[in-house]
Amino acid sequence: MIQLVKGTKDILGAEVKAWQDIERKMRNLCETFGIGEIRTPIFEFTELFVRGVGETTDIVQKEMYTFTDDGDRSLTLRPEGTAGVARAYIEHGMHNQAQPTKLYYISPTFRCENTQAGRQRQFHQFGVEMLGSYSAAQDAESISVAAALLEEMGIQGVELRMNSLGCPECRSRYNKTLRDFIGQNLDKLCPTCKERFEKNPLRVLDCKEEGCKTIIANAPSVLDCLDEECTGHFQKVQDILTEMGIAFTIDPKIVRGLDYYTRTVYEFISDGLTVCGGGRYDNLIEECGGKPTGAVGFGLGIERLVMILEKQKGEIVEAPERDVFIGSMGDKGFLKAQGLALSLRKAGISADCDTVERSVKAQMKYANKIGAKYSLVIGDSELENGVVELKEMETGEKTSISITELANVLAQKCK
Repeated sequence: MIQLVKGTKDILGAEVKAWQDIERKMRNLCETFGIGEIRTPIFEFTELFVRGVGETTDIVQKEMYTFTDDGDRSLTLRPEGTAGVARAYIEHGMHNQAQPTKLYYISPTFRCENTQAGRQRQFHQFGVEMLGSYSAAQDAESISVAAALLEEMGIQGVELRMNSLGCPECRSRYNKTLRDFIGQNLDKLCPTCKERFEKNPLRVLDCKEEGCKTIIANAPSVLDCLDEECTGHFQKVQDILTEMGIAFTIDPKIVRGLDYYTRTVYEFISDGLTVCGGGRYDNLIEECGGKPTGAVGFGLGIERLVMILEKQKGEIVEAPERDVFIGSMGDKGFLKAQGLALSLRKAGISADCDTVERSVKAQMKYANKIGAKYSLVIGDSELENGVVELKEMETGEKTSISITELANVLAQKCK
């Protein structure tokens, strides 16, 4: 038997319905914020992610699914959503439209990494990207979308943590300060952090090893290296969030894992896990070949969101439901049930009927299993009289109804 590839998962039954509900809430929320959907290809030229995500990141160095096509071109399955949106923004001249451009996506994403809680090698990401503004107000609006979504989902114990990495000049100053500090403790760090120290010392702050976290706890703060403009920008973000009634905590250790971030970075934490993370990336559009463009956004892993929802609200249980089940007796009743089921479905009523040719008793057992609210049985006498008995499954109450009026009656009962 051929089985699933490690790091992938089938989504079916009750879980599919939960996902559909989550995605519906995401789409509805984006509509209220004026955010339009974008669907980018599942693979891009590898260079896009190397330039956009950053050559020194774990994603580019270790986690991308990269292959060469028949034209000897290097292609990569999408490891994150922002770079593809940046490419589309440039390629389709979206900067010529009314700004800012606000886009969202719900899409599969691929990273060849060790599987972990709520993270597979193929996982699904909801992302929001807002391009065309350098204002702190755009940072705050991006954060407010994520906050509103988690509130709509009913996620409990959510904490927003924020930091600012400043502009490239601020970041350069901090990298030097951080390199001096880490250099004094290099022998105490894990092998991965020693490697990060050589390529990008800022990434050391993101280490989850307890020994490294103890050392990094005393590291200098990036906030002390911000210039006046970047300090003012970050303060304005905080002021707007306060006005919005969104609580937050300043955490100088938050850096995020991608090189394109500038200024504001943030994470939403629940049950000790990062549910959602994002920030500003003012240099990415230019890095991908466009004009200098302010931009900010976030990504949210749907698998992790579902996992947290199950932990807080209980396991997702399948609860099938139909408006009506149409049972049948005899050949003529069987034929009529098929046609009647279709006519009811066209009228917007969730109808089902027997297609296995079971006994009437077995048909009624099936009606119970699929959660039918009502049931009826059509046989020769019902066809002759043009009347059926509609049974309410929960109470057992029966009502005689003309077959021609069945759709209207069920439409009223199943509103």
